[in-house]
Amino acid sequence: MTLNLQRRAWAALAATALGLSMLAACGDDGSGSDGGDVTLHVNVFGNFGYEDLYKKFEADHPGVKIVESAEGDLGQYNTQLTQKIAAGGDAGDIVAIEEGQVVNFLQSADKFVNFQDHGSNDQKDQWLDWKYAQATTADGSDTIGLGTDVGGLAMCYRRDLFEQAGLPTDRDEVSALWPTWDDFIATGQKFQDGIGDDNVHFMDSATNTYNAILMQSGDHTYFDTSDQLVIDSNPAVKTAWDTSVAMVDAGISAKLKSFSNEWNAGFKNGAFATVACPAWMTGYIKEQSGEANAGKWDIASVPGGGGNWGGSFLAVPTTSKNQDLAIELAFFLTNADGQLSAFQAVGNLPSNPTLYDQPALKDAVNDYFNNAPVGQIFVAGARNLKPVYLGAKNQPVRDAVENALRAVEGGQMSPDEGWQTAVSDAQTAAG
Repeated sequence: MTLNLQRRAWAALAATALGLSMLAACGDDGSGSDGGDVTLHVNVFGNFGYEDLYKKFEADHPGVKIVESAEGDLGQYNTQLTQKIAAGGDAGDIVAIEEGQVVNFLQSADKFVNFQDHGSNDQKDQWLDWKYAQATTADGSDTIGLGTDVGGLAMCYRRDLFEQAGLPTDRDEVSALWPTWDDFIATGQKFQDGIGDDNVHFMDSATNTYNAILMQSGDHTYFDTSDQLVIDSNPAVKTAWDTSVAMVDAGISAKLKSFSNEWNAGFKNGAFATVACPAWMTGYIKEQSGEANAGKWDIASVPGGGGNWGGSFLAVPTTSKNQDLAIELAFFLTNADGQLSAFQAVGNLPSNPTLYDQPALKDAVNDYFNNAPVGQIFVAGARNLKPVYLGAKNQPVRDAVENALRAVEGGQMSPDEGWQTAVSDAQTAAG
């Protein structure tokens, strides 16, 4: 996932706890080995779609209980996880690691179980080559995470609002409206002219769209593969910034911060008509829009020709008192059946290439999104997705840039002032 939110991004829900049942051998604190019930704690961000999988695992392991905690704020989740891992605190039996953070935790590989010691190298065909490599140390000796999903990019849109604005609603015709981001802006201006409602905007926010553009930019963004900050020398960053500012200037943005309460409400009340849509976003949209909006959403291609935004890993901290069970559960959640189940539950695009030719995946449709052929939209290009290197300090740098862009969007800064602030704050965040 990732989210993100990033899934991965980027994907995120309010903190929840799921109580389900699991395996044997535990002391009074639920983590011992002298007999009794065991509680496994799984900490994630957003919705990974694991509820049915937890129930199945628990049914196969009488006496085990799984408790999932899902944090809604990815930045807060990353900060808390980083602090707990660094301090050797109780981070959980299984933790989700977002794609932008895995390189950071690879620097502390000794804080996590090495899945190679438990046969992961013998199962490498269960993940895209680059996905497995992302959670493996440079010398190849340690693999700290098992891949869950990958990103894949599309554009989700409201058919009903497009119709009200006098625009086409068929997904192929909509895709043809915006082969480029300049075309997307022009379509947005036509939408604003036609919708006749100042409370409805063409897109949700400049920052969300900015990230989609940036994740199309090549093999790195703010940091090069040597972990050097390149925000002011990588032309893709400034291009994404300038394109997003042009959207603000065109008056097509609802100016809503991603994953805020206002953004969530905007899905339900129709405050915006398009949102940059990695595969993991479809589950989030359904959750926030509610059943009243079923069939009103659809999925078209993204301007600029695809991209990879999002994806996560599951890791087992060495502080887990139930490592054997946690390792078993991590493999169970990320195997082919587990990834397919998560896709069917919340739309997370599997990172397991053995699934890509299976009818259950490649022929899948999403009835909430007007029966959009999500198998064709997301899965067809999954094998060709390329990893984007994000760097160990990606999250604080990304936060700094987004804060500056929101200030421009809100009128507190000029675009030039915003860019200079973004660069200087990014340099500070990168240390």
